[in-house]
Amino acid sequence: MRSLPTALATHLAGDATTTCHAWRVVRRDGAVLGFTDHDADLWVDGTLCRAASGFAAGETEAGEGFAAASGEVAGGFSSAAITAEDLSAGRYDGARVNLYLVNWTDPAQAVLLAVREIGEVTRAGDRFSAELRSIAHRLDQPQGRLYNRRCDADLGDSRCRVDLSGWRAAGTVAAVDDRSHLRFAGLAGFAPGFFDGGTLELSGHRHAIDRHQRLNDGTARLTLWLPLEVLPALGEAAVITAGCDKRFATCKARFGNGLNFRGFPHVPGTDFSYSYADGERLHDGGPIFE
Repeated sequence: MRSLPTALATHLAGDATTTCHAWRVVRRDGAVLGFTDHDADLWVDGTLCRAASGFAAGETEAGEGFAAASGEVAGGFSSAAITAEDLSAGRYDGARVNLYLVNWTDPAQAVLLAVREIGEVTRAGDRFSAELRSIAHRLDQPQGRLYNRRCDADLGDSRCRVDLSGWRAAGTVAAVDDRSHLRFAGLAGFAPGFFDGGTLELSGHRHAIDRHQRLNDGTARLTLWLPLEVLPALGEAAVITAGCDKRFATCKARFGNGLNFRGFPHVPGTDFSYSYADGERLHDGGPIFE
């Protein structure tokens, strides 16, 4: 049972109450922001919670046992504290949110109601809504590694160990076809498909590349998995990194990194598990993959 401060308990037991909600948001980059649905700024738990900041409470669901409670906050980009660019860049993803009940006539009378994490964020025009998940949602997430044929490391990370210096290129924006298709100069020396599944570092953000094409005018056309929020300027510099399809054959032949492959290519798939000896294939006990 939650223990209320004596002064706040006395206030809630009265005939009329003056309460509101406040949120203290701690982003993963260390930034701390405060918001309230009251009509004036409040100091709560050492944080200035700003009014008219774009945060408003939504519906909350709670279950018994280990079921993860969930809720929602919604609002608009009415404050410099919340910008479309920050949401698009993922700066609020996974942020910790402390939800308080506050007596706005005496903000020292506050109680922590819940601790949440920001989950899925959706936008529609100048409005946004953010899912608030209880910490218990982590119990539903897979822990440890999964036995999968494909590699579960990121190209060039500490587990993969591929030196990316030979797999990066510098280019400049030559044309913007639309938010998902950009043309770059400086990549004429790379074969089509070289950057498939790679990354594009542009304007301080990283974007996933779906497809790399080489055009007749010498430029390279990159198709992005997700459309850009802000279009780049012509001539803007970018860094493009090759990708990997996570297959053992690619790791071994293309990158020469088979010893560091972080998948399980010899684990038979379901098609092999349900197959039977038909007299047409060779069953000599040899390895499935070389």
